[in-house]
Amino acid sequence: MIFGPTPTKDAAGTVLAHSIRLGGLAMKKGRRLSVDDIDALSNAGIIEVIAARLEDDDIDEDTAANAIAKACQGPGARLQEAFTGRCNLYADGPGIMVLNPARVDRINRIHEAVTIATLAPNEAVDEGQMLATIKIIPFAAPRDAVDQAIAIANEGGALVEIAPYRARRAGLIMTTLAGTKAKVLDKTANVLRDRLERLGSALVDEQRCAHSASAIGEAVQAQLAQGLDPILIFGASAITDRRDEVPGGIAVAGGVIDHFGMPVDPGNLLLLAHLGETAVIGLPGCARSPKLNGFDWVLQRLLADRAVGRDEITAMGAGGLLKEIPSRPQLRAGDSAQTAPRAPRIAAIVLAAGQSRRMGVANKLLAEIDGKAMLLRVVEAALAAQVSEVIAVTGHEADSVAAALEPHGVGTVHNPDFADGLSTSLHKGVSGLDGDIDGVVVLLGDMPRITPGHINRLIAAFNPGEGRAICVPTYQGKRGNPVLFAASFFAEMEEVGGDSGAKYLIGQHEDELVEVPMDDDSIFLDVDTPDALTAIRAVGID
Repeated sequence: MIFGPTPTKDAAGTVLAHSIRLGGLAMKKGRRLSVDDIDALSNAGIIEVIAARLEDDDIDEDTAANAIAKACQGPGARLQEAFTGRCNLYADGPGIMVLNPARVDRINRIHEAVTIATLAPNEAVDEGQMLATIKIIPFAAPRDAVDQAIAIANEGGALVEIAPYRARRAGLIMTTLAGTKAKVLDKTANVLRDRLERLGSALVDEQRCAHSASAIGEAVQAQLAQGLDPILIFGASAITDRRDEVPGGIAVAGGVIDHFGMPVDPGNLLLLAHLGETAVIGLPGCARSPKLNGFDWVLQRLLADRAVGRDEITAMGAGGLLKEIPSRPQLRAGDSAQTAPRAPRIAAIVLAAGQSRRMGVANKLLAEIDGKAMLLRVVEAALAAQVSEVIAVTGHEADSVAAALEPHGVGTVHNPDFADGLSTSLHKGVSGLDGDIDGVVVLLGDMPRITPGHINRLIAAFNPGEGRAICVPTYQGKRGNPVLFAASFFAEMEEVGGDSGAKYLIGQHEDELVEVPMDDDSIFLDVDTPDALTAIRAVGID
């Protein structure tokens, strides 16, 4: 890659290294300069730019990041298309992170342009949580480095994958001594029940017995006969030795002690045993609390069918200091995903309320192209994209439009004021969204060539924290639709009037806008006249 000062007249095709703002001219770093851009820069009196020019052996940042991420992607991991050289992998569902750290290290040592950052091996994740980010240090990577990274990622199976939890039927045994309070046992059972349910399992039997090896052995055998696995044992007194009452009871039942103690605090006094294929765990006192402790690490791995034995437990010491201190307050168990990076929750609003005045009598949205209503093509693109919710705003011929959408399970919001302009439909759409949404992509129902790829490209660019709160698609430097807005703009959307839609917002917030280049001109094609409908029917969608 050639990098440095470049005469503006020679800069077509280069990548702008630093943003330029001068008068009405605004170009952000990373922009591939077109011939029109060169004219605009020259007219503004800019005779030189700092730019990068890719050479034959370079792969542009997005292509390189996508290729490496796809090689890393394994079962349970979902890829979000790269933007600005960053490609993220997210969890498709809850489970345990499966990773080979040595291979991650090898990739990071190939070339300074190629980087990968991941969660720790065996970390518990929730759906939508970020697992890994592959970042190409701007603006390209050598082809040989990319090829090496892909080869390492493919060694011995996928590099990043999720071991999903398997639903189990668990049993709980709690022993009692003189003075043991029932309400303490009730609270303990509830905490453990919640722990199991968060991981997709259930506590189906609870037994309380005397704190003696014989009573514990009987209770273990009773739960074993029910086919329960794992069997969890809470002693009224903490386990202090392999020959104590709880391990003694497991032995009476025919079980084998695998390991006592663990280098995790809190959680030191955990006992791991097995009886045939059934896991039996003597719980440390800290497991009575919902706070994260060593028992959580063992339980998570068991329910994800990951190996847990002496070797695995003794390897938990590095990073095993979980104790809460004033300078590092501890998250409660199950709360980690609330602060962990996750995929943005994006909703899609399909505007389908217009009167189609220029189309004549017919409702253009229900007009068929290649045997399918134009509106349904837009809705199907939204449903296939990486969005969490899709709603359509109806108005003109609402019953007919709703009937066409019903088989697709798309929710509708009716706009009785549709004749007052597109903005009224935008208001209704935003008001009909769930509260837990990070942003919304606004689609027009008469743009049948919009694909899931267009929508996903906008979502990949979306990052309000980095100044990308409005994502606008472009082709050859010209802006089109759909547009993605951060939830922070919802209140302002309520103020927009007439047919301008959200164009006013775009003009008011150029500093929070990013232009997202697309590979085709579908972002311009809206079918709003009989001639336009005839033309697209003649050539088809594909």
